Amino acid sequence: MGRVREIRVSGVVHPPALFPGSRTARITPPRVATIRAASTLGPMAIRFLLIDALNLVRRVYAAQPGDDTPEKADGAKISSKQSLQRALRECDPTHAVIVFEGREPSWRQLLYRDYKINHKPMPGALRDALPAYRDAFAKLGVTSFEMPKIEADDVIATLAVKIAEVGSQAVILSTDKIFLQLLSDNIFVRDHFKQSYLDRAYIAQRFGVPPEKFVDFLALTGDSTNSIRGVPGVGPKTAAKLIEDFGSLDGVLAAAQATEADADRPALAPKMRDKLVDYAEDAHQAQSLVRLQTDLELGLNLKALRYSP
Repeated sequence: MGRVREIRVSGVVHPPALFPGSRTARITPPRVATIRAASTLGPMAIRFLLIDALNLVRRVYAAQPGDDTPEKADGAKISSKQSLQRALRECDPTHAVIVFEGREPSWRQLLYRDYKINHKPMPGALRDALPAYRDAFAKLGVTSFEMPKIEADDVIATLAVKIAEVGSQAVILSTDKIFLQLLSDNIFVRDHFKQSYLDRAYIAQRFGVPPEKFVDFLALTGDSTNSIRGVPGVGPKTAAKLIEDFGSLDGVLAAAQATEADADRPALAPKMRDKLVDYAEDAHQAQSLVRLQTDLELGLNLKALRYSP
């Protein structure tokens, strides 16, 4: 258990091609999901814990007092290890992996120069200490994984979907809302810091759309966390209502470009119609950028990722 287990895989991913062109959300307390303990799922059941490494590590590091120093990084390493121990205890997985970002620019960064432009650079002391963090996680029996040119989000999405497709459970440990598009009967998101699971009902209550429409929702609103533009003036409530009325981003944009009103659909206000026409290309690009890849070839062996407390 003390040996460092770290996997890197080489690979090339082509970006998705770009092409030109339920109820309204309410402010209510989000529903919190619950899931059964893995020990009750049967002897062959799998619950895969997929940890967004930097989402965990950077939040723990930021909570540590003091300047960016090796000492702070070492303290945050201890706290991160403790946080991971707690997550393993609370999530009760049969398998686990902690996924780091690839070390080269991803296709999103190459496609969209402003992608994550507002993100603060990783503190130098933390960056230098990451190998020691991997060592600490390995001592808990959790494998570290990264893939050149691939974002951790896409690796996690691919693993989650593959696990769900065979009827097993995937639990994504992250506070990044981008993962909400994956929610299903077998894919959950765990907010480690609030100690709660998020499921399909949560996203419908919180944003007014189902998981299958969340990519289109973000394409309209934009994703400020990652500096992705949507349609100016379209906020969460408006986006949810547009998707309710027209079904999808394509349906919304088609309605904006239609020369004749559809008697079966609500009419778009002239100003909204103009905005949707003017920013259709931005919305399509945003749709491409926020959609997670779920079909990567990772070359991982499930047995190597089995977690034994």
